[in-house]
Amino acid sequence: MAGPLDGIKVLDLTRVLAGPYATMILSDLGANVIKIEQPETGDESRNFGPFKNGFSLYFMSVNRGKRSVTLNLKTERGKTIFKQLVQQNDIIVENFRPGTMKKLGLDYDTLSAENPQLIYASCSGFGQTGPYAEKRAYDMIIQGMGGIISITGEPDGVPVRVGTSISDITAALFTTIGILSALHHRNLTGKGQYVDVAMLDSLVAVLENAIVRYTATGDNPKPLGSRHPVITPFEAFKSEDGHIIIAIGNDVLWSKFCEFVERKDLITDPRFCTNDKRTDNHDELHPILSDIMCQRTTDEWIHALENIGVPCGPINTIDKVVNHPQVQAREMITKVVHQLTGSVAVPGVPIKLSDTPGNVDAPAPNLGEHTDEVLIKDLNMTIDKVQTLRQEGII
Repeated sequence: MAGPLDGIKVLDLTRVLAGPYATMILSDLGANVIKIEQPETGDESRNFGPFKNGFSLYFMSVNRGKRSVTLNLKTERGKTIFKQLVQQNDIIVENFRPGTMKKLGLDYDTLSAENPQLIYASCSGFGQTGPYAEKRAYDMIIQGMGGIISITGEPDGVPVRVGTSISDITAALFTTIGILSALHHRNLTGKGQYVDVAMLDSLVAVLENAIVRYTATGDNPKPLGSRHPVITPFEAFKSEDGHIIIAIGNDVLWSKFCEFVERKDLITDPRFCTNDKRTDNHDELHPILSDIMCQRTTDEWIHALENIGVPCGPINTIDKVVNHPQVQAREMITKVVHQLTGSVAVPGVPIKLSDTPGNVDAPAPNLGEHTDEVLIKDLNMTIDKVQTLRQEGII
């Protein structure tokens, strides 16, 4: 079954993570994505581990379902071929430093003049404008500058990175949203447009209530470990054999919990009788709850608390996530088969559409695997011409 983006063609000039993740989403949803790579070297993430039979599984994880074409965009002939491809495609996605595409003569203004319907998306560290536009950016740097590290980790602890490349991923998601929004506008008007997404902007956008907590009080939010800043108890506790997360979001659930653990006195205790008071007096409440929660195993707590309607859950390691029945039932772990790696487990498509579902149906490509196919079939080149381009280092 064709995905919702069936028929949409994408030229992918991205590398490493943020850009490739965005184009992977488009591919999963049915778009035809051609990944343009530098001859011989390709996307630098092809050199990132782990490897299986010499092929990067890092690269595999964010480039599945794409076709790879090698093309030297530093040459005039390479640029000419690229412009020919632009005429046949709907979307360009790139994540070079701002100014790079303009120096190549392949910026939005140049290409949109030739194809007014073109949607051109740039995903960069700091965006195309502002005093930091041309600075280099990596996820760790953006996590620090974007403030998320300042609210992550244990109180008074050392700075702690969020455990995934969150600024890359959020930028990828916002880039995809921007592209789809521009696509809808083009369907209405026939006109493409430029999409400018920054990693820093994206991370600021997902700081959630940290921004309003600062602007409302003037106090800087700080790391709180696993606890929620304004809901209590809403955190992880040690159990008899591990940890248990409880999320008591209102006073009714608090009463149910207190009755179950035979501590009705906590319901009327003036320090804990409302959520605001429990949050204000967290330092006094936490040791009381810690003594209670360590008396049963995690599974025992989950069974007991679910029976009375109190939200709770374990802290799963990745092996448990991969094999979790809910994750499996939602097809969130799927497999692709590559000629070098064999079968590789990768995350599935989290967007479930009733009529045009997305699909993971192909592995990441070998470098330049589809160059001949695209040039011959899409641009009507002869085999001899393709061979000449390869000899001259254009492809």
